This record gives sequence, structure tokens and C-alpha cells, in this order.
Amino acid sequence: MKRIALAGLVAMGLLALVATGAAYKMNRFMDTPVALPEDGANFEIMPGSSFATVTSKLVEQGVIENDFWYRLYARKSGDASGIQAGEYRLEPGATPRTLLEQFLRGSVRLYSFTIIEGWNHRDLLQALHANEAIVPSLTDEDWPAFLDSLGAEVTHPEGLFLPETYRIPRNTSDRQLLTQAYELMQGVLAEEWQTRGDVIPVSSPYETLILASIVEKETALADERPRIAGVFARRLEKRMRLQTDPTVIYGIGAAFDGNLTRQHLRTDTPYNTYTRHGLPPTPIAMPGRAAINAVLHPAEGKELYFVATGLGDGSHKFSVSKDEHDAAVAEYLRRLRQNRREGR
Repeated sequence: MKRIALAGLVAMGLLALVATGAAYKMNRFMDTPVALPEDGANFEIMPGSSFATVTSKLVEQGVIENDFWYRLYARKSGDASGIQAGEYRLEPGATPRTLLEQFLRGSVRLYSFTIIEGWNHRDLLQALHANEAIVPSLTDEDWPAFLDSLGAEVTHPEGLFLPETYRIPRNTSDRQLLTQAYELMQGVLAEEWQTRGDVIPVSSPYETLILASIVEKETALADERPRIAGVFARRLEKRMRLQTDPTVIYGIGAAFDGNLTRQHLRTDTPYNTYTRHGLPPTPIAMPGRAAINAVLHPAEGKELYFVATGLGDGSHKFSVSKDEHDAAVAEYLRRLRQNRREGR
């Protein structure tokens, strides 16, 4: 009996030594840096992949030599089923343990997509479909149904998506990104509307978007936005036509070739603010928060006109009277001719 007991103790000791040795090897494997290029590598886990599939792929790509200890650790820890699909960026210095933590957190690689102030909806859709990380699905014909799914009260997409830089994982759909941009715009618009000034030229948040989009197209200079909003506010108050070229160009649409003519200014469309009073029916571009704020806090003053200076810095000359404005226009045209002669 003593010999049997002794043999049992020896066997248990051997098993403990084996277990201790296995644990040591497993932990050494888990904490040893994997093989990666100096600039790292991309690694994609497809939806529905098992942990064994993932580790086999790591072996195939030379990141680890074998996956025995990896799979054993995942089964022991219970983490084998918790990995998340997506594209990951594997950085030098990573270990099997830190990679597993990354896969469990779903810390996927993020790409940037920026909606630019002043883009129209055609620019936006084209940029979305040109981005390699975004899955295209939306067409021009889909806008009304898509906007309805967002809860929008309008069927035209212009102006509804906030200009911002968005960080997205690969295989984000255009609809997913636009949903985020729409919700952010609604939030910004609500915040700005709550803090609007006492005397403003618009009567609703949507009218704010319309006028802000015009301000956005008229200037890229931060200090000019409130002044231009002030000019438009006073013109609307006096029942003067806005007479702003960007609305005319928007009304021409994709057929515009870059040359705005007198005939264009005389041709009536719903967006021609030379032939029609008040605001156009929809925004003409994507306005940023600064343009929205300018419309809701227009600068005080008496100016009713503005025209580009032609100085090359995007600035404008503001005028109170028509005579002053005509002189400013003449100066702009003179400077424009001079620049052409000098090849500038």
C-alpha cells in the first residue's frame, strides 16, 4: 500500500511539473513579441471566423511560428469565442497576448473621411464612393427613401450632413456614415438654434441651414461670415433680393461649366435669387457650424452689398449704398483684368 501511495505521489508530482512547465511555455509564448515589419502590418478577421482560423492565418502570414500554445491559452481562458471581426493594425512590439486583447476589444483600424464645408450632395456621394474603406450602396434615386428612414422631414439631401472628419472602420457603408453625419448635424443645429440671437433673418432651423449654406459658399474667411450674414439679413428685412451667384450656379446644376453669364442671371429657376425674392427652397451646400452660428448671430451694420476684392485672399468689399457697391465692382473688374494681363 505504501508503494502504491508513493507511486501516486510521484505521478502527481510529475503531472504538476508537466503542468508547471506547460504553463511556463504557454505564458512565455503569450508574452514574446511576434514577428512584424518595422512599419507594422494589416490583419483582417472575417465575420464568423473561429479562433483556430485566426491563429492559422497568423501562422500563414509569419506573425507566429505555430498556434498550439495560442489555441490552448484561448480555450483555457475562455476567450476563444470573443474575438471580433474587422481589419486590425498590428504594431511592432505586439505579443500574442496583446493581439488577443486587441481582437477581443474590437480595436480595429480606423480610416478618415472628411465632409468639406461647401460640398453639395453630388460632391459628397462621389467622395464616399471613391473612399476604399466605404462600401457604396446609395444612388441619387435613393435619397428620398434614405432620408425618410432617418426621420427627415425633407426629401432633398442638401445641407443635412455635418462637415467634419469621421473615423470609421473598413467596410463601413455610405449609409452608416451619412446616418452619423445627419445625427451630428441635427445636434449642432439644435444647439445653435437654442442660443440664437434676438433678431435673426430666419424663422426655423431648416431656413437656418438654407441661409448658412449660402454664407458658406460666399466666403471661407471666418471674420466675414457674420458680416455676410448681416448683409443677407438686412436685404431680407427690406424685401431686397439676395442676388447671390452661388444660388444661381446651384440652380444650373451639373450643367454649369464654370462660366457664369448674364443670361444665367436672367434665367429663372427656383434657386435664382436675382429673379426671386426670399430664400431658395433648399440649402445649396453643406454648411459648417461656423456658418450656422453666423446666420443666428448676424453682425450689425448698414451694409447691403459686398463683392470680391480680387486680392487673392478671398476677401470682400462691403458697401452701404449702390453707388459704393458699383465702384467696388468696377475696382474688382479692374484688378481682375490687371491680374489676367500679368498672368496671375
